[in-house]
Amino acid sequence: MHVACGGRIRHRRVCELENVEVQQTDIARAWEAPDGRQVILRDTDLEALPLPTKHVIEVLGFVRSEEVDPILYSRPYWIGASGAGAQRPYALLVEALARSGRVAICKVAIRSRERLAALRPRHGMLLLQTLLWPEEVRDPGDLSSPAPLTDRELAMAEVLMDALAGVDIDQLHDEYTAALNSLIDAKAGHGELTVTPEPAPAIDLMAALEESVRAAKRSRGEDSVD
Repeated sequence: MHVACGGRIRHRRVCELENVEVQQTDIARAWEAPDGRQVILRDTDLEALPLPTKHVIEVLGFVRSEEVDPILYSRPYWIGASGAGAQRPYALLVEALARSGRVAICKVAIRSRERLAALRPRHGMLLLQTLLWPEEVRDPGDLSSPAPLTDRELAMAEVLMDALAGVDIDQLHDEYTAALNSLIDAKAGHGELTVTPEPAPAIDLMAALEESVRAAKRSRGEDSVD
């Protein structure tokens, strides 16, 4: 929105060479070749590419769920049985996966792109969770600890984990979104904006751990100990 007049801002597709607005039908994907030339890829070119998983989920094999590195997990999708004839095979796969503790590693086409995925049982249904291809995971490089850790620091960290043991994820919510909605309501004249003061930054690691332990105990009604 333009602050001066309240008008909406429009984003136009403009050709850099001709400085004219271009319609969506005149836009195509392009790939830069090693020699610098632009190779145009039209929708018809992409549709002609072989995509065996376009209409099916191709199961590649079965592995224990713990064999899949959590860093690979991406977006989940619920999968249902299509038609009465698929109900029994669907239920069989759900139960077999649940009993074996395994997941099916498969390939599937999503938005014209082949994705790696894991098929797992959940709540009596199949959950398809897309996975990153191994080459999509960035190498962390050398991210070693900046300094040796002391026994006291490790002991305090363990105390903190014990104090914060157990989390009901269903009770958690997005505080930023809640604050944003409150701000919008206040700006629209439908409520008052409540501002929560920012906590002071911790002086050092030990101070942060000790304060976290005290805060955890207070939140659970336990007596704080030094």
